[in-house]
Amino acid sequence: MNLRLFPKKETTASVWSGGLTYEYMIYPETANYSDRDFVFRISSAVIAEVPSVFTKFKGYHRYLVMLDNSLPIEINKEKKVYEKYEIMEFNSDDEVTSYTKGIDFNWMVSKKISNPKLKITDRNQNCNAQIIVLFSLQTTVIKINDKPYYLEPYDLLAIENQKKENITIQFSNKCLYGILESL
Repeated sequence: MNLRLFPKKETTASVWSGGLTYEYMIYPETANYSDRDFVFRISSAVIAEVPSVFTKFKGYHRYLVMLDNSLPIEINKEKKVYEKYEIMEFNSDDEVTSYTKGIDFNWMVSKKISNPKLKITDRNQNCNAQIIVLFSLQTTVIKINDKPYYLEPYDLLAIENQKKENITIQFSNKCLYGILESL
């Protein structure tokens, strides 16, 4: 089992058409964002332009969660509104335009991966997934098999569990909890 902490304060910004994006993690580490050869990528974006057209990524499933407000959005010409912390799922090659400024959490997963899951929880979890991602929404203590990890708001804790060991996860506060059963 390999655990890695990605503190928000250590991420660096890059520019996209609607603002700034902060990459936390790309998997595998040898993958390249511009080559679109990753299994998954976790980032957080600052949406600064209204309207903003989201970058398309053919072959990826995407999860987006607004961290600071609601998200009026248009997906393939259909208007919707997602509330703060409501999980939005869409195909990354859809036509998506947002109509608000704000900060989001963004998880792109290759469509080659079956059954990715993302939810918000503060309930204890028992899991043997190959990849587990935990994104703190506020200051949080996450215990992994009774060992505590201290996260500030918007920190990411990623667990690579190649042997699919059973892992017990306890949360002091609500977090985004994502799993990939197998790669």
